[in-house]
Amino acid sequence: MITPFRTDGGLDPDGAQRLAVHLVGEGCDGLVLSGTTGEAPTTTDAEKETLIRAVVEAVGDRARITAGVGTGDTRHSTELARTAERAGAHGLLVAAPAYSCPGREAVAHHLRTVAGATGLPVMLYDIPGRTGTGTALAADTLLRLAEHPRVAGVKDCAYDLMKTAKVLAATDLAYYAGCDEQALPLRAIGAVGCVSTVANAAPREVRAVLDAYDAGDPAGATRRYLRLVPLIETMMGTEHPGAVTAKALLNTLGLPAGPVRAPLLAAGPGITSALAKALKTAQR
Repeated sequence: MITPFRTDGGLDPDGAQRLAVHLVGEGCDGLVLSGTTGEAPTTTDAEKETLIRAVVEAVGDRARITAGVGTGDTRHSTELARTAERAGAHGLLVAAPAYSCPGREAVAHHLRTVAGATGLPVMLYDIPGRTGTGTALAADTLLRLAEHPRVAGVKDCAYDLMKTAKVLAATDLAYYAGCDEQALPLRAIGAVGCVSTVANAAPREVRAVLDAYDAGDPAGATRRYLRLVPLIETMMGTEHPGAVTAKALLNTLGLPAGPVRAPLLAAGPGITSALAKALKTAQR
């Protein structure tokens, strides 16, 4: 979920509540807060806590709330994890530390430490494109982390089908596609869902793909998936990050979003028009 801001750039807890209720009503059975699309690098710890409390209050037990707590500092991440637990989050999303490139064993130690800091289940975020190839979660690392009692799942943005299949075959980890273009392909080999940026603007359409597959209609799922491809490409396949494109669409739809925070820049009229056109195609 994006993080709504007011026009002055401040956090908009009321807007977050309205957006959360809308997304759950349109088919999202879980919401991930303070991820990359939620502009977590530019929100304060206090804002993250306020956001969790607001959304939990708004949706109650109608959706699972997962809080992003990944940072480049193990101590900071454990503090965020404990705060998220106190604020009412149901689970945590934790990525490998970026930039410092601590090495595989150190990354595993970081993730185990954060997982052990609370009683909440943890979803590991496997995204070497952002954390760096030096800290990529190798298959053997994931297999070892799966032994931790609170490591429950993986948000998979590794673009490594063999690794994903190997871990799925050897563990009970709940895999979620972390890249919208992989939602159906990964579901076909055993993933249980999708942590979707595109669902900010098209929740019902994203849900329909997975529902059709689960209902035993793979051909119908494929038709729905291919109808979404232009929107996925326009939202995720340009120079604009998903936070920018999702907010541009939500603003055109009159839903809570507001501006992005620097260093991100708002989408211009051209990309906003292309996004609106792609959304209409997806909703046909």
